[in-house]
Amino acid sequence: MTGAGLPVWAALLVVGLALTGAAFSLTGAIGLIRLRTFYERVHAPTLGATLGMALILCSSVLLLSLIEGRLVLRDLLIGVFLTVTTPVTLLLLARAAAHRDRHEGRPGAPPKS
Repeated sequence: MTGAGLPVWAALLVVGLALTGAAFSLTGAIGLIRLRTFYERVHAPTLGATLGMALILCSSVLLLSLIEGRLVLRDLLIGVFLTVTTPVTLLLLARAAAHRDRHEGRPGAPPKS
């Protein structure tokens, strides 16, 4: 047992999920910095944030459920809101950038579909 009353296997699982989620989020942030064009940059943080968020929320749900002794799902609301808003934001930003690039006649602009 750990200091919080969790079995060691549960503590290791919670920490593993949280660190893996943080690593995916960090990878997305690094992709935002390293990639060159806007269209490349917009995907890395979206994918990294979504997967990272899912793993961190799983860690949180597991920890709170074990501590309280019952299934705690209130943190999943965060996941629902982020899962809905992140791809929508990506889509709106990409469409606005594509419209701007086509309007300005930039050579790398995506074709109008």
